[in-house]
Amino acid sequence: MKSQRVLEIFKEILTIPRESGHEEKIIAWLEAWAAKHSLACRKDAAGNLCITREAAKGCEKLPGIVLQSHMDMVCEKNAGVNHNFETDPIKAVEEDGWLVAKDTTLGADCGIGIAAELALLEDESVKCGKIEALFTVDEETGLTGAFAMAPDFFTGKIFINLDSEDEGELFIGCAGGVKTAGTFKYTTYPATDEYVKCEFKIFGAQGGHSGDDIDKNRASAVKLLGRFLVSIVNKYDIELYEINGGNKDNAIAREAYAVIGFAKRDSKAILKIWREFVKSMKLEYAVSDSGIDGFVGEVGIKDVKSGRMIGAPKKFVDPFTATNVIRALAGMPHGVIAMSNDIKGLVETSTNLASVKMYPRNVIKIETSQRSSLDHMITATSQAVEAVFDLACADVSRHGRYPGWQPKLQSEILEITKKSYKRLFGNEPIVRAIHAGLECGLFLNKRPELDMISFGPTLKSVHAPGERLNLATLDKFVALLDDVVKNIK
Repeated sequence: MKSQRVLEIFKEILTIPRESGHEEKIIAWLEAWAAKHSLACRKDAAGNLCITREAAKGCEKLPGIVLQSHMDMVCEKNAGVNHNFETDPIKAVEEDGWLVAKDTTLGADCGIGIAAELALLEDESVKCGKIEALFTVDEETGLTGAFAMAPDFFTGKIFINLDSEDEGELFIGCAGGVKTAGTFKYTTYPATDEYVKCEFKIFGAQGGHSGDDIDKNRASAVKLLGRFLVSIVNKYDIELYEINGGNKDNAIAREAYAVIGFAKRDSKAILKIWREFVKSMKLEYAVSDSGIDGFVGEVGIKDVKSGRMIGAPKKFVDPFTATNVIRALAGMPHGVIAMSNDIKGLVETSTNLASVKMYPRNVIKIETSQRSSLDHMITATSQAVEAVFDLACADVSRHGRYPGWQPKLQSEILEITKKSYKRLFGNEPIVRAIHAGLECGLFLNKRPELDMISFGPTLKSVHAPGERLNLATLDKFVALLDDVVKNIK
């Protein structure tokens, strides 16, 4: 099993659209791949696939192995980038030992896991028991495939998840989580013609994975926008015409903007507050998120004859709702809530203020997500978020709750993997839990007898444009997977 072959397959996967909830093309491609290699392929009602390679000759009595990755990817792009995730291939380049998608997400999470499974299936030199390559749908937005999968969809008891992002680390546990949303219904009023109408925008933040990167002090553009707006809403009469920021609930918001109006007499004071806010924001994140910046500009084009602004907003959100939305954003907790007392450096509990968006029929929705390795802290943190929404008169909903994966140190597959790593690379791997959510907890709930581990190559800027795969660690990841599978006796 060669890493170059894994990379070749992954680059082919880059040409296949596979946004969460729209995995039809990658499903069809995998089914065709299985047929081409004369391997059995099953699909369940949710769209999950299981491609099976029977045990090699002489290995019929060896334990069966389940390899698992998810088919979907988080689709994020930089503002102004012309890329259609439904049709366009991901553009990636090799730079300084990394495979990088500069303007979009790369989808190495978890495309590189898919590629590794396929490379292993087609390599007849790998002698082992039966391999079941498991591919799930819609992991990134709700773990839908894992929730829907029947317990008997696969038979093996040794389970290797390939959705981790730090080479040299073996994961034996992960956080659980839930999503909490607040919905605001508003009425509109005609915009005041005489008001100055400006767009205030925060951009250039690094973003990242709301689990893996939540402890890196990266800016949430949505949180910062709320901080600015609350600083003026109680001092001046403003009209809120538009507000938008963030995208996926499992990503830290990189950009956010609001279009507001105000009296000309207040213009100088409000713009001064904005300039001071941007200055302090850039100072706050000078080390951890140095690309962050702010923009302000008047909206519309002034008509020479009438003197009026053409293209300016025509309606504003009723002041009661606008103020509640702003206060909810400003008051909403975001970031690390608690660190683990058991595992040094592990985030125990966090919450992500993911997005604020306007929808048809006069609806504004704020999305958040909570994670914790302690089940009761998922509930407690979600309740804290719900309390802020309640105070802001929002309708609250929770959805997509998933269990964590409790670490088990007495594990056969853990011991095999540790020995393989030390034999191959001469040093001990780090064994730890991860704050991100993996599907392992769900599978363990369905099949408590599973012996599980997760590992992968090093990925950076996951769930954000600029996502990259370290190619040297890909070599080590492939060598480790190859050796582990061969040594499962």
